[in-house]
Amino acid sequence: MKITISGKNMVVTDALRDVIEKKMGKLDKYFYEDVPVYITLSVEKNRQIIEVTIPFSGAIIRAEESTDDMYQSIDRVVDVLERQVRKHKTKLQKKNKGLETIRFENVQALPAGENGKEASIVRTKRFAMKPMDAEEAVLQMELLRHAFYVFRNAESDEVNIVYRRKDGNYGLIEPEY
Repeated sequence: MKITISGKNMVVTDALRDVIEKKMGKLDKYFYEDVPVYITLSVEKNRQIIEVTIPFSGAIIRAEESTDDMYQSIDRVVDVLERQVRKHKTKLQKKNKGLETIRFENVQALPAGENGKEASIVRTKRFAMKPMDAEEAVLQMELLRHAFYVFRNAESDEVNIVYRRKDGNYGLIEPEY
């Protein structure tokens, strides 16, 4: 894996860089050498935040953890990434059949759920999407008390998503073709 580490509102020390590379080394057995790994460290008040993004063959594995100790955040994010790889092993195998980015022989199967079944879609929702702007979509999301809201943008006529971020602000996802 090719690890790229950057800091936001902080300086990444050599000691921190060494710990990250060592801990992320646990994931080497899952990925081939040429897979890029982007790590962003940041500090907000008392929170030490680490964000890890691993794009490979059209898929992305992403994890974010924040605690009051950066080293604890690093440990947690590595555990989350390992769990994601194991959880989505079969989906990733089907999607990346024949591609040389992830090594599945090293991924152990995740224990089956309580009822022994894999998670599946149990409900489908359909709704009319009237054109609206992002501010109106945020209002609708708040009225419904949801964490995200899918809408058709009146300006671009594209399907967009607004969502509530952990910091209390809102995000907007726009498709890129």
